[in-house]
Amino acid sequence: MSRNNYVFTSESVSEGHPDKVCDRISDAILDAFIAIEPNARVACETFATTKRVVVGGEVGLSDPDKLREMMGNVDGIVRDCIRDIGYEQKKFHWETVKVHNYLHEQSAHIAQGVDKDGAGDQGIMFGYACRETDALMPAPIQYSHAILRRLAEVRKSGQESTLRPDAKSQISLRYEDGKPVEVTSIVLSTQHEHKKQSSHDIRAIVEPYIREVLPASWITPNTEWWVNPTGTFVIGGPDGDAGLTGRKIIVDTYGGAAPHGGGAFSGKDPTKVDRSAAYAARYLAKNVVAAGLADRCTIQVSYAIGVAKPMSIYVDTHGTGKVPDAELEKAVWGAMDLTPRGIRTHLGLNKPIYSRTAAYGHFGRAPEADGGFSWEKTDLVDALKKSF
Repeated sequence: MSRNNYVFTSESVSEGHPDKVCDRISDAILDAFIAIEPNARVACETFATTKRVVVGGEVGLSDPDKLREMMGNVDGIVRDCIRDIGYEQKKFHWETVKVHNYLHEQSAHIAQGVDKDGAGDQGIMFGYACRETDALMPAPIQYSHAILRRLAEVRKSGQESTLRPDAKSQISLRYEDGKPVEVTSIVLSTQHEHKKQSSHDIRAIVEPYIREVLPASWITPNTEWWVNPTGTFVIGGPDGDAGLTGRKIIVDTYGGAAPHGGGAFSGKDPTKVDRSAAYAARYLAKNVVAAGLADRCTIQVSYAIGVAKPMSIYVDTHGTGKVPDAELEKAVWGAMDLTPRGIRTHLGLNKPIYSRTAAYGHFGRAPEADGGFSWEKTDLVDALKKSF
């Protein structure tokens, strides 16, 4: 039997976190290739450290001339990402950072299966939804993201000019009868400009924005505040700690509130089911909950490399389902084509929509007019209801 009274914690990291800088660069390169050719193949990894960014992986375009042209554009894409994030530090500056490009053509042995509409790899993927927030996301991760998005807005607008790009947030929420009722602790570490700024000074800057984001009733006299608890945080980003694509997979998904298949998202084109099938699983789980068929829903799908049809699909509503889970599995299986091509077509994934996913979560975001976050739509609700 699941617990109803407990404390659960999730963390988020900002777009200036070293790993997120790398995710952003990898996804920006992916977007650039897909903008040239919707069926471009990209598996791009990025490593960042002091004064240096290394890009590597596999790419593919049908036109060799365009492929060579895109290879030459990588340096500019990297610098544009760093500039937009806001890094102009002495040892990590968008103008002076050294960029190493080791991208190369996609392996023919991988391509042979994918070209026949098979999955780009084997693996398991999970999707999740619950009623804790309007976005049908777990509250701790959703609000951890929201705090950092708000701080990024006021930093970039110049409203809080002493804040810098690297930051982390962490929210611990107390649940009663399965519902969040109180923030027991708030942890916020943010890079700042001046060494003389104390933890107290930084709290005075960030606290109003945190209170703006969190439901007022959740912050009580018992809530513990830990703002820059180690003190000075001036050296940040890849100069302070090396970054790598794909190291924040729990931040990217459900903050630990649901299982994770293990595959990262950023830098991977939608033939890679690590990404596209995880989006499809979230889409299906969200529609199940939005349709009122469950209060919580976890969906697992699995694939084999080069094989189009999923190996399995599993639905768990954690005892909250209004219909049997086995019946939901049948309904979900029939709700959309879960082959890699079917997912890409249904969700419109062959578009340059990925850079925006690189920070503040891939899920719980509003669908956008150009196809961004299409997996957050709830347009299967009527079809799922009719199944029962």
